[in-house]
Amino acid sequence: MLIPVILSGGSGTRLWPVSREAFPKPFMKLGGELSLLQRTLGRSLPLADGHLAAIVTNNEYFFKTREEIENLPQAAGHRVVQLLEPVGRNTAPAIAMAALWAQSIDPQATLLVLPADHLIPDEAAFQDSARRAAALAAQGAIVLFGIHPTAPETGFGYIETGAALPGDALEVRRFVEKPDAARAAQFVAAGNFVWNSGMFCFGAQTILDALRANAPDVLATARSAWEAGRTAATERKLPIDADAFAACPDISIDYAVMEKADGVVVLPSHFGWSDIGSWKAVSEQFVPDADGNTTIGETMLVGSRNTHVQSEDRLVAAVGVENLLVVDTPDALLVASKDASQQVREIVNRLKSKGHEAARLHRTVARPWGTYTVLQEGPRYKIKRIEVRPGQTLSLQMHHHRSEHWIVVSGTARVSCDERTFLVAANESTYIPIGGKHRLGNPGVVPLVMIEVQCGDYVGEDDIVRFEDLYGRPPG
Repeated sequence: MLIPVILSGGSGTRLWPVSREAFPKPFMKLGGELSLLQRTLGRSLPLADGHLAAIVTNNEYFFKTREEIENLPQAAGHRVVQLLEPVGRNTAPAIAMAALWAQSIDPQATLLVLPADHLIPDEAAFQDSARRAAALAAQGAIVLFGIHPTAPETGFGYIETGAALPGDALEVRRFVEKPDAARAAQFVAAGNFVWNSGMFCFGAQTILDALRANAPDVLATARSAWEAGRTAATERKLPIDADAFAACPDISIDYAVMEKADGVVVLPSHFGWSDIGSWKAVSEQFVPDADGNTTIGETMLVGSRNTHVQSEDRLVAAVGVENLLVVDTPDALLVASKDASQQVREIVNRLKSKGHEAARLHRTVARPWGTYTVLQEGPRYKIKRIEVRPGQTLSLQMHHHRSEHWIVVSGTARVSCDERTFLVAANESTYIPIGGKHRLGNPGVVPLVMIEVQCGDYVGEDDIVRFEDLYGRPPG
């Protein structure tokens, strides 16, 4: 049985302000209708001969990931299981968990391991390569997909290849970390180097044996996490035990296994590929105009060259600029030189050091029950637009530092506040005092839209004491 395993983690800091900690890169759509995660799942499901796939992701992204699966037509008729990490521990523990899970279903399972955030336009060529990789994996090989370099990129790792092997594979001579520009140019000129794509194919037992031989601490701690959490598994999710998984080493599969193990081979692949690792890489996915400019959204460029402009909800104009990246979102604007696109992560690091919410959250934030949008915020107040999907209910909660005024714009709200439960219709309002134990729900069949005005000494998102929650979120 061939099982696609999609690794959907990481915050994609180089793609801020669109990618953020609470809305990472796999959920980005890049101007299309499908997210990167949906595209990856969609091109891999035709390979799932047992109609089974897995997504390894953080527990925090469970509901958003489930929504992505449910909204993907190709997922119909397939079981897509989420393996939910309580904390990030890099690719080696994630793959170890996936292999243990897959082996419990089919001891002879073969895993096709794919990052969720890569872009591959030629899906037919990808699927052909994946089938050839599965045939090699069936013979005990650990297969890496190597991408023929199209330019001397410094943002990728390289693999030096050697002799030809059966099945169109090549011997691995050595792995090379991300080189400087001069060395990258040498690698491209040599002709026997490929980019390390981070995509793999191997038998579940093969990779477990390789971990046992080369990274026994990774396998031992992953097995402990598997044994501790497997009883909580359901048809669609496996919550990984937090204490056991936290003990796993934070190490990549490259360092743990690929650079040490026997039987590792490269399968040169000729499909188009991008890891979308920067805004410069994003701009290269679009057809430029006569001046080399690319755009997304409502934009206007005059006298500008080689510039990428992206707008989310307003007109963005650029005049007389060159070689720029301009990315506009409702609460943050990025302006950067294309040559410095890898340095965007430094902005995120500085935002985190200052405790700025823009590192983690967008102005519109998805929740299991719907969304909220911060309309305005100032000293001692915050104004939100809240939309609750039909039949959904927020947690039973209270706040120590703020009161809340709720005005229903459309739909009907079911409100519980201390001992009272009542309905609030459109054009009506209610008040939740500081310390009031309250809950909001939508009993109707149309979305509930309301405006919330918070007033108090502190209006941060962490001022929530949660007593009950339908979505399994922990008390706070």
